[in-house]
Amino acid sequence: MSYIIKDMPRQVDPALVEKAGRAETATIGHRRHMGFVDKAIQCVLPGRRIAGTAVTLALPGQDSTLLHHIIASLRPGDVLVIDRLGDHKHACLGGGVAAAIKASGCLAVIIDGPCTDLPEIEDLDLPVWCRGVAPITTRLYDIGGSFNVPVCCGGAVVNPGDLILADFSGALVMPTPEAEADIDWALGKQEAEPEGHKRLLAGEKLGERTGASAMVRAKL
Repeated sequence: MSYIIKDMPRQVDPALVEKAGRAETATIGHRRHMGFVDKAIQCVLPGRRIAGTAVTLALPGQDSTLLHHIIASLRPGDVLVIDRLGDHKHACLGGGVAAAIKASGCLAVIIDGPCTDLPEIEDLDLPVWCRGVAPITTRLYDIGGSFNVPVCCGGAVVNPGDLILADFSGALVMPTPEAEADIDWALGKQEAEPEGHKRLLAGEKLGERTGASAMVRAKL
């Protein structure tokens, strides 16, 4: 197996990133179906929320050689998305790798696999979404891998340059041409929610508010 290294993608427009950072993945989940990463991939640092540009890495099995190499290419505003090609046993990110990524300015890492050295990741304050923690690590076997190619992370297709939104509910990948309409819709829904909650707490029935009760009565 050899190495494939492609150019860094153009970063997502800062205005769109700022807007995306105010939207919640779970709100967009009321409208959108595609792009949601497997719910088992969650942030190991509670309460984090990020939005940024996808930079992708396909990393095979026990080998982390290419990961060590490409960290030098990461930029502020990037989100490194790592496809572990089906390996959920070996942790490719621990304290040393996390420190190097943090120094690059990269916003966060999303891994379809585990991490390790959680206390060090916490000390570095590097947001990492992954499949929990594991004690067995990758090593430098010089097997190969691919950088900035389309990958699969938790069942979601990720292309370099996609918009990544990740928070306390999970992670979402959106091609930039599709993203703004869904983000605007989500922000509008979030703005209206507090008033809706007040009305429910005051006694308004949820089924009447959503129309669910009318649907049920129509079939009785």
